[in-house]
Amino acid sequence: MDDAQFVRKTLIVLGIAALALLLWKLSDVLLLAFGAVLVAILLHAASEALERFLRVPSRWSLTVASLLIFILFLAIITLFGTQVRAQFSNVVERLPSAIDNFSKQLGIGPVSDDLSEIVNNAPTSGMAARLAGIGGAILDGLADFILVVIAGLYIAAAPRVYRQGLVKLFPVRHHGRVESSLQASGQALKLWLTSQLIAMACVAVLSTIAFWLIGLPSALALGLIAGMADFIPFLGPILGALPAVLIAFSVSGEAALWTVVAVIAIQQIEGNVIFPMVARRVISIPPALALFAILIGSVLFGTLGLIFGFPLAVVTYVLVKKLYVRETLGEQTDVPGEPGHGGRREADSKA
Repeated sequence: MDDAQFVRKTLIVLGIAALALLLWKLSDVLLLAFGAVLVAILLHAASEALERFLRVPSRWSLTVASLLIFILFLAIITLFGTQVRAQFSNVVERLPSAIDNFSKQLGIGPVSDDLSEIVNNAPTSGMAARLAGIGGAILDGLADFILVVIAGLYIAAAPRVYRQGLVKLFPVRHHGRVESSLQASGQALKLWLTSQLIAMACVAVLSTIAFWLIGLPSALALGLIAGMADFIPFLGPILGALPAVLIAFSVSGEAALWTVVAVIAIQQIEGNVIFPMVARRVISIPPALALFAILIGSVLFGTLGLIFGFPLAVVTYVLVKKLYVRETLGEQTDVPGEPGHGGRREADSKA
């Protein structure tokens, strides 16, 4: 190897390392961009439903779908905002006593007093800094949400522009492969996201009814928590059920037992009845692989990685099966998101 070749290869390695470092530094931005893609996919799924069932012209379907979703969001806030806010406040107020009751059941003793003592003994400046940090995190989260929604609207309005721009970053001879891979990934994400949102709504409704029948306070808020947490496979149902179980311990041991039974029953209904009905062609990721993908995402990228870990695993799974297993190794394999992709059992596709 002469000096010119050595310098060239060294520069290439340094360039790759610099690009990897840049992507790592921009990981949060890239995850928000992925969230915007999910919003765009949701809007397109809604617009396609309007075209198919309500015969809305294609040039207006996206606008109508966006307006309907926005109006629905405002209606929920207007009709239930006050009640939900009051119930969420009630949940927050009851959690310390619920934690104490749960700790007494375990023989530990009250925990909230120790927490209060820690808070009271903390320096005032440190506590103010913590409160300011919490407030800043909430504002940052709200700003990120608004950014994702607006960017999702832009992507949904002209998806071909962004897809072609991404394709042109690759050599011309690979344009066809990249284009088909992006289409398959988008279709797989649409199938998963649509079915997941339907399942989340069913879990929220069933949980609210079950908690109300058991006699838990703030049943609506607890049901909404369970439904929203269900967006995260595997870990989400557990995290969403914890507030309800803790609140149930503050009511009675019998209420706690029935709450656990209700949570398990609802998850079984979702996993074996609801999700298979709405996701006949959903992508099938081995459960252990999906679980580790979520854990790795949370470790590497924090909360955003936990939220988007599974849909990122969906995209990675499609790309690996299509570009590596099929086109590099030459193995025959079924790629989710492609026309003719067969269904899978829900147990292989979701927690």
